[in-house]
Amino acid sequence: MIKTALIIVLMSLNFTAYAADNPVEFSNPELQERYYALIDEIRCLVCQNQSLADSHADLAQDLRNEIYQKVLAGEKDEQIVTFLVERYGDFVLYRPPLTKNTWLLWFGPFLFLLLGIYVAIRLIKKQSAEKNAFTELDETQQKRLTELLNEDTDRNKG
Repeated sequence: MIKTALIIVLMSLNFTAYAADNPVEFSNPELQERYYALIDEIRCLVCQNQSLADSHADLAQDLRNEIYQKVLAGEKDEQIVTFLVERYGDFVLYRPPLTKNTWLLWFGPFLFLLLGIYVAIRLIKKQSAEKNAFTELDETQQKRLTELLNEDTDRNKG
């Protein structure tokens, strides 16, 4: 009976394996420098706005381990980055290459800035034109305004 209860308890436990977030050690300082440079330049796919170096997500740890193994295996940085891009797409890079798919990403902010400047100039010109329309009177309007002012002055005197 106790054995059965123990088996049921053990089977009901969640044995999820969590990636160990252990620091890596290199015998060669050059390899260590390459590793840390790579994980600083690769985006965490879970956190999205953090590098692999900053992220504590399980996937980030898995990717760090993958990069560690590839650095130890002697792969070049370009090969490692190419592997990650082929597997996860350009989004994994903080500085994606300029391609037809990333054109808007690179130039979109400048386009919005130019659009904002254009709209601001148009609004300023429109407001200026409206202001000038009220201040500029033709001869007939000026005569009528002078007559009204004179009538008002005569009434106030008398």
